[in-house]
Amino acid sequence: MKLDQIVLEGKYVRLEPLAASHKEGLCAAISDGRLWDLFTTIVPHPKDIDQFLKNASIAYEKGESLAFATIDGVQGGQIVGSTRFMNVNSQHKRIEIGFTFLGKTWQRTRINTEAKLLMLTHAFEELDMNRVELLTDYLNSKSRQAILRLGAREEGILRKHMVMRDGRVRDSVIFSIIKDDWPGVKQNLVYKLHQYV
Repeated sequence: MKLDQIVLEGKYVRLEPLAASHKEGLCAAISDGRLWDLFTTIVPHPKDIDQFLKNASIAYEKGESLAFATIDGVQGGQIVGSTRFMNVNSQHKRIEIGFTFLGKTWQRTRINTEAKLLMLTHAFEELDMNRVELLTDYLNSKSRQAILRLGAREEGILRKHMVMRDGRVRDSVIFSIIKDDWPGVKQNLVYKLHQYV
């Protein structure tokens, strides 16, 4: 199932299909907090951004994922990070939201909350998915807490799941939101957005 290259836009954030035109802004976001140095995530170094963009394009053409540039809708359209739909399984009606990163300045703000609200709304209400998965490094406690705050449920640990850039073999924690959860999760995310005002 190849996803349509759609733009998802809310009051605070705009998600645009990732393109070469986002390169400079993406490099600036990655440099805010030196995200490539975080050993629990896989964020490209700015010098590797061309390959990152190329890989995202190839994955889209293969129907494997749809990457977005995350754009602050309030601060003059500044690019603040990236996220994507991935591992689409149309037969079993499931999809993963992942490869998400935000510059340090925008972490723990309404940007991620609304981006997830937009993506989850699209997954459940437009793509008619039964299940949305989110995975993170077992050692990334900030990410694990952020996923739980969305309303996802932790399902377990995938042991020796991924090899990281430094050669460490990580365990991944898998979370999900299912269609039955969605009305309550949506209400919670809308409520959280209002708390930022």
